[in-house]
Amino acid sequence: MSAVVAQSHFIFGLRRGVANNLCFFDEHSLVFPCGNNCVCFNTVQRCQRFIPGSEKSQGMRAMAISANRRYLAVSERGGERATVTVFDLQHEQGRKRKVLTAGDAPGREFVCVAFSPDSKYLIGQTGGPEWTLVLWLWEKQKVLASVKTSNPNNPVTQVSFNPHNNTQLCVSGTGLFKLFRYTEGALKQSSFPKVETMGFLCHTWVTAERVIAGTDAGRLLVFESGDLRREIGAALEADRQVGTRKIQDADEAPTASRITAILSYSKGFACSMGPGTVCLFEKTEDSYRKSREIKIPPDPYNDEVTSAESQEIDTMCLSPAEETLAISTEQGQLYSVSLSSVDVHKEVQAHFEFLSQSFHSKSITGLSVCLRKPFAATSSLDRSVRIWNYETKELELYKEFQEEAHSVALHPTGLFILVGFSDKLRLMNLVMDDIRTFKEFTVRGCRECAFSHGGHMFAAVNGNVIHIYSVNSFENILTLKGHNGKIRGIEWSLDDSRLVSCGMDGAVYEWNTQTGKRESESVLKSCGYTGVAFSSDCKTFLAVGSDLTLKEIQDCQVLREVPADEVAHTAVAVSHSGRVVFTGASNGTIRAIKYPLPIQKDWIVYQAHCGPVTKMAITFDDQFLLTASEDGCLSMWKIIDKEGRGLKSSRQIVHTDEILVTKSDLEEKTQTTLELKMRLEEMQMENEYQLRLRDMNYNEKMKEISDKLTQQIETLQTAQQAMKTEMERQEREHQESSAEVAMKHSRELKDLESSYGQKLIVEHERFQDLRHRCERAREDYERSAKTAEEREVRALEELTRRYEAELREKTRQLAQCQEDAQQQMREFKEIIKQEEEDEERVIHNIKIRYEKKLRAEEEAVANLTRENGITAHKFHSLQRQIDDQRTDANKLKQERQRLLGLIRSLESDIEDLKRQIAGHEKTNQDKDKTISGLKKKNQELEKLKFVLDFQLSELKKRTEPQQDEIGEKKERIQQLEGELVQTNESNTQLKLAVSDLRLKLRTRDKEMHKEMQRVKDLETHLQRLKSDLHHCVGFIQEPKKLKDSVQVIYARYVPHDGGVNKSSVGDDVQAAVCRQRDHLERTVHSLRTSLAKSADAHEKVYVRIMKENVTLITEINELRKELCLARTQVKDCKAQLATYKRSNQSRPNSEAGPKKDSSGSVTSPVDRKVQRDEY
Repeated sequence: MSAVVAQSHFIFGLRRGVANNLCFFDEHSLVFPCGNNCVCFNTVQRCQRFIPGSEKSQGMRAMAISANRRYLAVSERGGERATVTVFDLQHEQGRKRKVLTAGDAPGREFVCVAFSPDSKYLIGQTGGPEWTLVLWLWEKQKVLASVKTSNPNNPVTQVSFNPHNNTQLCVSGTGLFKLFRYTEGALKQSSFPKVETMGFLCHTWVTAERVIAGTDAGRLLVFESGDLRREIGAALEADRQVGTRKIQDADEAPTASRITAILSYSKGFACSMGPGTVCLFEKTEDSYRKSREIKIPPDPYNDEVTSAESQEIDTMCLSPAEETLAISTEQGQLYSVSLSSVDVHKEVQAHFEFLSQSFHSKSITGLSVCLRKPFAATSSLDRSVRIWNYETKELELYKEFQEEAHSVALHPTGLFILVGFSDKLRLMNLVMDDIRTFKEFTVRGCRECAFSHGGHMFAAVNGNVIHIYSVNSFENILTLKGHNGKIRGIEWSLDDSRLVSCGMDGAVYEWNTQTGKRESESVLKSCGYTGVAFSSDCKTFLAVGSDLTLKEIQDCQVLREVPADEVAHTAVAVSHSGRVVFTGASNGTIRAIKYPLPIQKDWIVYQAHCGPVTKMAITFDDQFLLTASEDGCLSMWKIIDKEGRGLKSSRQIVHTDEILVTKSDLEEKTQTTLELKMRLEEMQMENEYQLRLRDMNYNEKMKEISDKLTQQIETLQTAQQAMKTEMERQEREHQESSAEVAMKHSRELKDLESSYGQKLIVEHERFQDLRHRCERAREDYERSAKTAEEREVRALEELTRRYEAELREKTRQLAQCQEDAQQQMREFKEIIKQEEEDEERVIHNIKIRYEKKLRAEEEAVANLTRENGITAHKFHSLQRQIDDQRTDANKLKQERQRLLGLIRSLESDIEDLKRQIAGHEKTNQDKDKTISGLKKKNQELEKLKFVLDFQLSELKKRTEPQQDEIGEKKERIQQLEGELVQTNESNTQLKLAVSDLRLKLRTRDKEMHKEMQRVKDLETHLQRLKSDLHHCVGFIQEPKKLKDSVQVIYARYVPHDGGVNKSSVGDDVQAAVCRQRDHLERTVHSLRTSLAKSADAHEKVYVRIMKENVTLITEINELRKELCLARTQVKDCKAQLATYKRSNQSRPNSEAGPKKDSSGSVTSPVDRKVQRDEY
């Protein structure tokens, strides 16, 4: 057994053609088929666990999950008999519970299966032509019943259990809608609707009696108890009642999209309405109404509308909490949507999102990995190329093209990709979010391509020819011809010196990539090879083909062969450590074979795909095995040893994070960033302005509210005073009424207590009397019964003595009499019991009535007590308020006394002020003198204004030259920019010249390569001559043979006379070529020198221009600052002058005059400002 094994790690893809191929396991986990496995995918942790299919399975056909979401049923197509396998999902590895077969019922496959609501029963529908429905008690593997549901021309599309009844089933299909019930050990049809012209694609139970079915004509039909009742209009809000009218035939039905999936939930049901659309219907009182529409969004990487939006929906499922709706499509894609977000944003069109990533929908044709990044590239017949990250398990890049992609190869750096199309081979850049073509090669129908390990060359296959191109010059270096059939596999050696290829012609060739010659070959016409790989040491190579063997070939010989047991190998891969060889088979399995190859059959088989494996690749660190298949799935396998550890690689692999970004994209993003920054600044300014406006509005509102509240407070204070007066009056009235009510209640309470006491005594006496009467009646009945019994005994004795001859007859009569007596006793006891029950019932009713009255009175007393307590509490609170009011009144009286004293003091102050007014009238004459002085000061200020105006004009004249200087600097900058443009143009011309010279130099290199090849040929020629001469030495003792051999050598190696001329001409040409090459080398050297000098000069000019620009910008900024400062000073002076004028006009009679300085002169604020400025 191999010490190295492969473990399933992750898989990208979805298997199509499986009924009900998507279901929720829990709120965040889904189950779906992929390859030959069932995958349990956790959407939160983004991890998978796998349930492998059967080894001899020919493919899955249907799935079903139980109602308790614990068991999974998988239908598989078998060889002779179909099987259904039930797995336990709660087990970590999906433990297999039971394998069910149809028993005696024929059929090779089950097209659909379903669990019962209690998860105990399982139904399966076999395929045509029998179409048998089988019911199991699956835990016991027991077939309970089976019935034929359809004829060969009407296929069945779905079967289901009634979610409210384990014994009722529904079967729908083309011209078929039947309800079955399991009774008396058989399945019996319980409904016979006439639906022969309708094609039912799906159905769902919405209630215990109602089923909604979708047809291929886009119609939603409602069945109740198996009978067709009405049709739900998908485009209309109301239902179209069917009633008793005849349903239209299929050809008369309105043309609409097919309804391929339908699902019920608590609010209604969801169904597909044409390609890429799901509609949600909600319950109404008697029907259903369309509430929402959810669409699959268009593909951003494909301009065609038909790619994503035209996908038909295969399956729908809901999470257990009905939060998430997931769907699968016919193109093998998985989508999901959150129903809570759909309900919140009802005004926005809802769209599905990818559940994990976008998958391939057709066969994968190419697979490649790179060294510097954890990337794997795949190409497919769905015209797409995808870049996967096998570490993060995500899709990095994806693009669809107009043609089918047949092959793909990743550059070792992970920055470039080579893709083979039908018309051309394209070399592309892997930029940040796109795959862009930058070079095309005329290689048609390239089915295989591969980069060398160094990345400097790549090989491309065109039919039976291999072309080797240089990555640097894009030239065809070598063309390898030799295969007679299509080439199916190529691989480079580790040092890129050799290339191995295999083809359908049965040939495996090893090529020398330096000379283009074949170094070894192995041809087996009866085998068409499909894959080849070098061993880890590159000394041998392994090949697989149609002869069902794995071959190890070295030096044109097959060293070992490992048979494959009736399964053809289609691909092969060897680990870099050389410990294991992986092969892919035509049935989709993967085999791990230890290396060196064993003599006996020793391998491990893994269930991987449901189609032939097309490509295999192992990452450079030997951690992962990648396999691709015709089923469109890409599988990732973890390579581990038997202890579960990863393999240790001899090379240290470091993955890089660099990506390619074009200059235009970078400039566009920079421009977008700048625009967003400007927009952000504008929005910030606008928000600040809006905030200031809001603050102003809020301040005004606060002022209005404060005024309004002040008025309300005053009104409330007035109302409070009135309420206090009213409260005092009501308090007095309440005290009086409370006293009266208390007295009245006490009297009534005493009367009630006395009356109810007497009534209770009377009722008790009556109860005792009734009890005594009952006892007396019981004693009377007992005495009468005893007397009757004694009388019968005496009569019996008398009759016994008198009628012994008639003993039997009398005995019978005695028995009859005894029965009558017992009946009378029972009747008497029943009468006594009824009387007692009647008396007890009457007593109990009376007791209950009086207890109710007593409780009512007690509650009334309690309510009165509570009201009395509340009244007392209110009285105390009112008393406290009265005390507070009295305290406030005393305070107001004290305040009144204080205000009266203040009024008296103010009256005395008024007398003093009158006396002061009389004194001020005497000073009016002095103030007139002061006014005349102020007028003189106004004249001086007008003079100052004239001076300031003059200074302002001088400042304006001073700034005008600065503005002119700024204009000159701008012109100088424009001139320097023009010189910079000219310099760039000259550099461009120099670059063109250098490129021309490089082309000439490349041409000379080719010629030199040809000369070197010619020298090698001459050396080979000379080596052969030496070998032939060495062979002649063996005939040194035989002159005749020696002469013949010398003549043969002379005829073979000595040229004719024309050869001398050719050699002389060749020498002349070679000398001319050498001279021309020397001249070109000198020219290139001089051009490189001049280019370096011009670059240095351009750099100096650029630096000088930048320095001048910086100096000019600095001067401009300083001048702007000076201009702003001058303008600010002028504004301040004007404002101060205007303020001073207003103050003089408003206060002409002011007592205080302007301040005086130490010399006694008058000084204004403006004068002080001017003095400070001058200082």
